[in-house]
Amino acid sequence: MDKENPRDLVLACLPDAKLLISAPGRVNLIGEHVDYNMGVVLPVTVDRRLWVAARPVEESILHIQALDLGEEVRIDLNDLDGRVDVQGKPLPLWSFYPAAVAWIFHSKGFPVHGLRACVASNLPMRAGLSSSAAIEVAFALAFQTMAGITMERMQLAQLCQAAESSYIGVHCGLMDQFAVSHGVARHALYFDTRSLAWQPIPLPPDAVLVVADSGKKRELATSAYNRRRQECQQAVEILKEQDPAIQSLRDVDLDTYKKYQNLLPEVVAKRALHVVQEIERVQRSAIFLAKDDAQSFGRIMFEGHRSLRDLYEVSCEELDFLVDTAAGIPGCLGARLTGAGFGGCTVNLVQRSFAEQFCVGLAKDYRDRFSVELKTYICQADRGAYVETIEKAAG
Repeated sequence: MDKENPRDLVLACLPDAKLLISAPGRVNLIGEHVDYNMGVVLPVTVDRRLWVAARPVEESILHIQALDLGEEVRIDLNDLDGRVDVQGKPLPLWSFYPAAVAWIFHSKGFPVHGLRACVASNLPMRAGLSSSAAIEVAFALAFQTMAGITMERMQLAQLCQAAESSYIGVHCGLMDQFAVSHGVARHALYFDTRSLAWQPIPLPPDAVLVVADSGKKRELATSAYNRRRQECQQAVEILKEQDPAIQSLRDVDLDTYKKYQNLLPEVVAKRALHVVQEIERVQRSAIFLAKDDAQSFGRIMFEGHRSLRDLYEVSCEELDFLVDTAAGIPGCLGARLTGAGFGGCTVNLVQRSFAEQFCVGLAKDYRDRFSVELKTYICQADRGAYVETIEKAAG
């Protein structure tokens, strides 16, 4: 499978497609595990993308071919609660995401038309680049466009978030779906998850993002993610007893944390401290990037990784090795794990002229240490999800 031309692949798979939808992956530069704490985050959408070619069908069936996986599924849109295909077999994991979007549209009273779709991607799956949000947003745009529904992008992102939480059981924040649906080329997105206000922040023109995929799958991510979320909520409940104005960890600054930290269980205190300081790191990062101060921003990336490792405890040996090694390679300005953690990827801010050399050096050291071939991706900040309407010439 030629993963470099997913657009051509889906159009060849479905030559009578009416829609072509593209959704990017996302990397979170800083602000990890704060979106569900009403914090501010700084994601960027990258030029690794998922493509969906689609056309309507008369029957209430969602028929999808996943070309990268060589799999195909037919889902009865009138039996989404069963989480089975038309033959009664359990749905493959990847198909839960489009099924979840169909389910949430239906539950909110939006019409959901049958679709025939082909999907292909050059976006690494299960690596922390939010391939799940890309699938969700792409199919949400397909359902929305096919049904002629008028909907703001923020509402679409919120529907996708609700789908993942209610149907799949991952109680994610809004950041991933927001970023995928709102991305701006050459910019990061400074996003306030409480007010939903956002603004594009220019990225350093002489630097690129290098995503390094550790190859370690994130088996623990879902259960540990939900546990971290519960620990943060536990901190809020305890702190709220001291100050009723505290409704989320966003309402806690460092002075307030220090005042009440002895009331928190040790593990809960560590989780809360990470969130409080990480929100402040995002705010500082936006200032440095606006000044084109890549060096200072890079130092914040390293600082953020240490917090994820020591306070939030979502790193692992492979990710720590990648970050520590990156710090010693010429041209690297900053590095940290990105995504939920426990595997997946690191994101590295690298001077453009050093990018290829950086990838070679990091891969060699990783291979020597773990006997694993490291996959690296030199990325640019790319636009968010979009829809093309395909008009076929008559005759």
